[in-house]
Amino acid sequence: MQRIMIKNVKVLVLALLFGAASCSFTTNNDDPGKDKVLISLISYVLEKGHYDAKEFNDEFSEQVFKDFVTALDPLKRYFLLSDIKEFEAYKFQIDDQIRKEDITFFDLAYTRLRQRMEESKDIYVDILDKPFDYSADETIDTDYENLEYVKNRKELKDRWRSQLKFSTIGVYYDRIEEEAKKAKDSSGYKPLSNAEIEKEARESTRKSYIEYSEFTDDFDREDYFSVYVNAIVEEFDPHTSYFAPVDKDRFDMQMSGQFQGIGARLQKKSNEISITEVISGGPAWRAEELEEGDIILKVKQENEEVATSIVGMRLDDAVELIKGPKGTVVTLNVKKKDGTIKNIAITRDVVELEETYAKSTTVKKNDRTYGVINLPKFYFDMQNTEERNAATDVKKEIIRLNEEGADGLVIDLRNNGGGSLSTVVDIAGLFIKEGPVVQVKSNGAESEILKDKDAEIVWDKPLVILVNEISASASEILAAAMQDYKRAVILGSKQTYGKGTVQNVYDLNRWLRQNDLGDMGALKITTQKFYRINGGSTQLEGVKSDVVVPDKYSYIDIGEKDLENPLPWDKIAAADYKVWDGYIDYDQTISSSKKRMAQNEYLKLVEENAKWIKSKQDDSVWPLNFEAYKAKMEVNIAEAKRFDGLKEYNSNLTFNSLPYEKQLFKSDTTLAQKRERWHTELAKDVYMEEAINVLEDLKVNNIRRSKLADVRE
Repeated sequence: MQRIMIKNVKVLVLALLFGAASCSFTTNNDDPGKDKVLISLISYVLEKGHYDAKEFNDEFSEQVFKDFVTALDPLKRYFLLSDIKEFEAYKFQIDDQIRKEDITFFDLAYTRLRQRMEESKDIYVDILDKPFDYSADETIDTDYENLEYVKNRKELKDRWRSQLKFSTIGVYYDRIEEEAKKAKDSSGYKPLSNAEIEKEARESTRKSYIEYSEFTDDFDREDYFSVYVNAIVEEFDPHTSYFAPVDKDRFDMQMSGQFQGIGARLQKKSNEISITEVISGGPAWRAEELEEGDIILKVKQENEEVATSIVGMRLDDAVELIKGPKGTVVTLNVKKKDGTIKNIAITRDVVELEETYAKSTTVKKNDRTYGVINLPKFYFDMQNTEERNAATDVKKEIIRLNEEGADGLVIDLRNNGGGSLSTVVDIAGLFIKEGPVVQVKSNGAESEILKDKDAEIVWDKPLVILVNEISASASEILAAAMQDYKRAVILGSKQTYGKGTVQNVYDLNRWLRQNDLGDMGALKITTQKFYRINGGSTQLEGVKSDVVVPDKYSYIDIGEKDLENPLPWDKIAAADYKVWDGYIDYDQTISSSKKRMAQNEYLKLVEENAKWIKSKQDDSVWPLNFEAYKAKMEVNIAEAKRFDGLKEYNSNLTFNSLPYEKQLFKSDTTLAQKRERWHTELAKDVYMEEAINVLEDLKVNNIRRSKLADVRE
């Protein structure tokens, strides 16, 4: 939500910059180190800029202590009780240490963690060298938060043993089932013995833990210090967070849906960095030389004589070498899947993450055409706001759907976690003539009303918006505005996520007069709250659907209200707006949809499944005795069979790509496959089917529409 720099935020930035000019934020040689400067910077920005700044006191310190220690050792398999007692000397001192730029507690906890992690390697190797006894009558509680810390090395080893046994028993059970099925299906097949399967299962666990150990070994002090900083800043609210430099790059990429590089996803395994996906449409994809499974050995820039080996390098560092500005050339020394070594030169370019962007399709029902737009995120480019963004893309898709003669439109915001505030205002403006869309308020200031000022209505036909419990932030603004105007029927979960706050990202380097220690990263900070045009906040309460449809998330703790430190709900005065009077039967349509949903047997099964999922989530105690584990698995499998019908649902609706995309399919078969998969999913989607039913029922006042058309002309 950064593109619109609301006037209150501008004042905040100026105040912070003015205040910082009189502060001693420098990173010259007299400073004790980058970490201390970072702590000082962040505490300053939080106290001056956060919407509801908290006081650094003992209560704050205690919570940071708890969250940081939990983040370091969530499964309680590294720290001993004696470590925790030693740490507790600092439980109420973190607030004082923040003021003094003192990082003694972090240094102690970080150093001890690395020590305990190194010691644990011998523990799990020793445990996995011997067979597990699956006849022993014992259990494990996977709700690790309620576990006590162990008192000594003997108890620590036993905790590792139970956790490793739990990791292994699942593999052991699956492999026994597989071998039994092979023996049943093939009369000549001789199944492996239980002892052979048990050894194989332990080897699988050993391999997983070696890979995990290699992964954590790549974490350096800076990575753990970021965890510490975030334990501090997240006490202010769940959406205030610190971005180390590499994390800021990822955030920018997520917001814009694009980056500059070769267009490939990488992973590190056993010190080797390999290609896991070549992104469709990117430069590596166009060059047709790099393939999934290729291992990158060396990287050479176009202005360098010698290539740099990346074998054993941190994944983040390797990525930094491979990505780069558009138009530059990077040469990868690659080991192909057949064992041959090859140099592959790739010209970097802008890589677009297609799954981030709006996409549309049409569907016919009873000789009428309807349009569907899926919007995964309210994306925009923070560096160049004129580049591709969600609002311009949605407008293009609506125009295309109009050209296809669509009579109604579904905008699918399910799982859309938000994004740019400005794009919400622009998208809302596509459906109303003009008027307020959202109210934004800084602490202690008057609210500001963000309006659609463009009289053009790009879509004046029936509109349905699909939401679920994960639809958040910008999604909630759009759904709330359309609901308040009675412009759209909101269909989906009982309520949306409940995030009613605005964040801005500030480059911490801008506060430094001198910087010798490198990039300090950025701080995403909650600066404002937004409110519906009817005055109510979406914070905690979210947007309540006009037609509630159960889904698998219905009983899971998943919203803002389930997070730590959320800001409270409140209400301000309503904005001046007029309800859209373009529908003839808006309320009747909602009533008819509710009736259909209440009678839908499939949705009754969905709700039963949601309750079952919740019960399984709450069931944290598992047997480590094989017969007891097998019995529990058989009960779960039998219960799960009740819901097999959920996979078989089919609406028999046929979805079709628009003509412009069909042209792209000729050169991009991957895109064609993605769209085919999406259309198959839509055909099995009961929520989408009901959205189309609602569009069928909605009747538009065509006399009013013709008058509007006359005004626009």
